[in-house]
Amino acid sequence: MRYNDDMPKGRPTDSPRTEFGTRLVELREKRGLTQSQVAESLGVSTRAYAFWERKPVALRAEQIAKLADIFEVSADVIVGRNAPAPKRNGPKGKLEKLFEVARDLPRSQQEKITAFLEPFVNEHASA
Repeated sequence: MRYNDDMPKGRPTDSPRTEFGTRLVELREKRGLTQSQVAESLGVSTRAYAFWERKPVALRAEQIAKLADIFEVSADVIVGRNAPAPKRNGPKGKLEKLFEVARDLPRSQQEKITAFLEPFVNEHASA
């Protein structure tokens, strides 16, 4: 039997993929790579890499770093950790400057600001 583009590729698995394995498959497919191509870039067998996509595995730090390079994402994405939002490079806003100043005020003054600001934010955040 010959495979064509309409046929599913690979052998079906009896067990569900791990979250990590699912992430690897999604990242690999997003880059348009085959398991063989990823395995070759990692210096492991295709069979070994396919196992990573199917079963729980413990990878070395350098393997995670290499996967991040191959898929052009951060290691945080590989391990499933949400990366922190990038910091803005532009000038600080008015509110941010005010909070920096308020941070250095005595606790009693901070409590007054909080007593005013908290109800205002709660009222308008739900709107």
